[in-house]
Amino acid sequence: MKKAVFLLMLIVFFSCKKETPVVADSIVKTDTNLALYGNWVGDFVVVDSDSLADETDFMYTNKINLVIKKIEKNKVYGQSIVAGNSRPLLGEITMVNGKPCFILKEPGDRKDDGRFEFAFFNDTIEGKWLVNNKKYPVWERKFKLTKQVFKYNPKLMLPEDGDYIDWFSGRTDSIAPPDEEAQYSEVFRSASDIITKLNASTTLLNESDLKNLKKLELEIIRNTIFARHGYTFKKKSFRQFFDPVDWYIPVTDDMSGKLTLIEQKNIVLLNRFQKYAEDNYDSFGR
Repeated sequence: MKKAVFLLMLIVFFSCKKETPVVADSIVKTDTNLALYGNWVGDFVVVDSDSLADETDFMYTNKINLVIKKIEKNKVYGQSIVAGNSRPLLGEITMVNGKPCFILKEPGDRKDDGRFEFAFFNDTIEGKWLVNNKKYPVWERKFKLTKQVFKYNPKLMLPEDGDYIDWFSGRTDSIAPPDEEAQYSEVFRSASDIITKLNASTTLLNESDLKNLKKLELEIIRNTIFARHGYTFKKKSFRQFFDPVDWYIPVTDDMSGKLTLIEQKNIVLLNRFQKYAEDNYDSFGR
């Protein structure tokens, strides 16, 4: 029986060695904590916030990548990547009731810095983030994250059944029929399913591909290039399209040297068309 348990432990250990994850801005060294290393990805959800704050200043749910890079004795080095921000983390690990528990702190030199408190449960990490400075509108967020390996894949596409309405572009249009009181309606811009079919990472686009596209469609096609490379988007209007996508993992805020030649050429063309493109606004029910 002891021999069987020992062999099982060896199999688990070596299978972890083979699946060393790609993590943001780091090369991981193998050690006994390897199973904890990597990209831990999931929803970052508001639990507590300033009731007087303008709710348009933040999103209730963002996608976060909490990276554990290295563990030396009880000291932990990591990184938080969320909403266009990439912050180093430093803290400690302790064992509580046989489970690894972490307290990791962001540097503290920004008003939106805080600390992560979480534990490891059956292949997930679960916990909370607490802000340092309560002048920042969001005071606490919760998260339950799973480990995901990032790998650039130029063939990845947005799902066909996605909601491609820009909820941050709302404006109020008025209709004034003759001799009647004006009626008001909130309208938003939207994208067609062309954004799920046109791949600017694998195909060199030409003018005929883009000439009839709306501005939002050009923006999404261009930003899907960056999403495939794991770019973390600062603008809420972009995050709303990529955060819900399973394959999207934010790993970096720096695209230097990452774009292929096809992607570089397509971005130049997309930017040129986007400069003069227009959008239609329509009414949508939430």
